[in-house]
Amino acid sequence: MDVLTPISSGMDKAMRCRCLLGALWVFALLAASAIAQGWKPEKPVDIIIGTTPGGPQDRQGRLIQRIFQERKLFEQPSAVSNRPGGGGAVGLAFMANHKGDAHYLQVVAQPLISNHVAGRTKLHYSDFSPVAIFAVEYVVLVVRADSPIKDAREFIDNMRKNPAAYSVAIGTAVGNATHSSFAHAMKAAGVDIKRLRSVVFNSGGEGATAAMGGHVDAMAGSVSTVIAHVRSGKLRVLAIGAPQRWQGELASVPTWKELGVDSAQDLWRGLAGPPGLSTPQIAFWDTTMMRTVKDPEWLKDVERNLMASVYKNSAETLKHWQAEYADVKALFTDMGLAK
Repeated sequence: MDVLTPISSGMDKAMRCRCLLGALWVFALLAASAIAQGWKPEKPVDIIIGTTPGGPQDRQGRLIQRIFQERKLFEQPSAVSNRPGGGGAVGLAFMANHKGDAHYLQVVAQPLISNHVAGRTKLHYSDFSPVAIFAVEYVVLVVRADSPIKDAREFIDNMRKNPAAYSVAIGTAVGNATHSSFAHAMKAAGVDIKRLRSVVFNSGGEGATAAMGGHVDAMAGSVSTVIAHVRSGKLRVLAIGAPQRWQGELASVPTWKELGVDSAQDLWRGLAGPPGLSTPQIAFWDTTMMRTVKDPEWLKDVERNLMASVYKNSAETLKHWQAEYADVKALFTDMGLAK
């Protein structure tokens, strides 16, 4: 018996190992099957807008929701909820509490990056799951139609002499995308950007109204925010922060680069999800957003607002965020805004 005991013990051990390996194999098969089957929404999807209704983020978020519904891109219903405040920080704080839940998405822009650099929030872009970048537009410098400022060259010359020569409206926070784009151009033009006289409004629309009323000398704003006022003849565009001349109604507007100012800044918009989204969840939204940005209604809206439909999937979006964080930190350091 004593001789047989070690043999029996060894056989039991081998059997236990085989059972364990078998269990692990079954688990792996089940996991692979789950990934192959994919994920899809199991309850209503909430598209969060970090601004008040009516702005570009709100408009695009509502269009995305409508395409989801009307094209039946998934079975569950979807809705839009506005959670304004802190340049999108209020909505992001809400999302941060829904770790791993892909039923929540937020329309985001550059404040996702800049809010952390400026110390307005402890939430870092890496605290969220990148989903997509779905559109790009550019910031224009506009003045009221009868402004004494003749053109962008005159504007630059006077700003070099006195960085506080003109008051410039921005919305919705110091250091946001429009402010950053304008400051980047002024820095490239040799202007002391710590002395800029920027006036913050609650929205780009309010800033445009102030410019039309002569309450500020100029406004830095997105094309989609000001284009209606340009079309009506109430605002005049001096320059655009695009890499090359834009199309259509803005074809005659010079870029900063044409004016000898080495500046071109994307004003992107995209989607972020709560932290910890799984690979199947990300894959579902990658596929869904690729279908969304190819929809005729989406393309028509992009064209109408003189934007570019530029799609970046989750992995590409993360790379964009990483590069932009470094750029924003450098710019904010020069502006005295980095914390």
